[in-house]
Amino acid sequence: MPELAPYGREAARFHPERGMPGVGDSSIGGPLLWPADEPWPRCPVRQDDGPHQSELMAMVPLAQIYARDVPGPWWPDGADLLQVLWCPVEHWDPPVGQADMSPVVELRWRRAAELSAAPVADPPEPPEHYEDEYLPKPCVLSVEHLTDFPYSEELPSELQPVLEQLVKDTDPGGKDVITRVAGWKLGGWPTWHLNQPRTPECEACGKRTTLLFTIASDEVTDIVVGRWGELRIFTCPTNHTHPFIADLH
Repeated sequence: MPELAPYGREAARFHPERGMPGVGDSSIGGPLLWPADEPWPRCPVRQDDGPHQSELMAMVPLAQIYARDVPGPWWPDGADLLQVLWCPVEHWDPPVGQADMSPVVELRWRRAAELSAAPVADPPEPPEHYEDEYLPKPCVLSVEHLTDFPYSEELPSELQPVLEQLVKDTDPGGKDVITRVAGWKLGGWPTWHLNQPRTPECEACGKRTTLLFTIASDEVTDIVVGRWGELRIFTCPTNHTHPFIADLH
């Protein structure tokens, strides 16, 4: 189906395996290469119950990705390290741009060579009332590079039935192995299992955002978001400093 070519997006799907990653490794749930002189991020939302309600909870490392391990179009100029952290509890009234009933997410783009020679390997421990499903098990990553395609309803109407037939012909069992590849990944297209496609617009400039990072529920990392769903992070396609948007699906 050559008509699909203009809609293909590069994606890197991660296959996590339990391990002992270091600060110099790409990982899920591993230690971050964090400057010793930079304060560790804390959730901007104070907890409203329990013995720690006056505290701003320390965020925990979710993922660290080096460009050398996962090259692709998602890297802004000058950055070769992406760090993702989150607050390991659900938030029912999150800040703007964050997903309801989900951890609050923090992104850091960095240049690894400019970081301190004595990074902080161990972050502060979160308070006792964190939620287990939001504390990832340390995992190393293998990477599968692929071309991802959108849900049929995101295509022009004349292409939709052609793609739907192609999907059926590819796997008679009914599993879509062509579009919106699921799992932990950088780039690609988002899945839409529960509702119609509604990719958000950048709050700073109004451009349609693109999918940057997908956090998937799985048994290897021990992460569960939503009802065994995905937490997706969308970013501005032209300016990585514009606020990102998190979406639970």
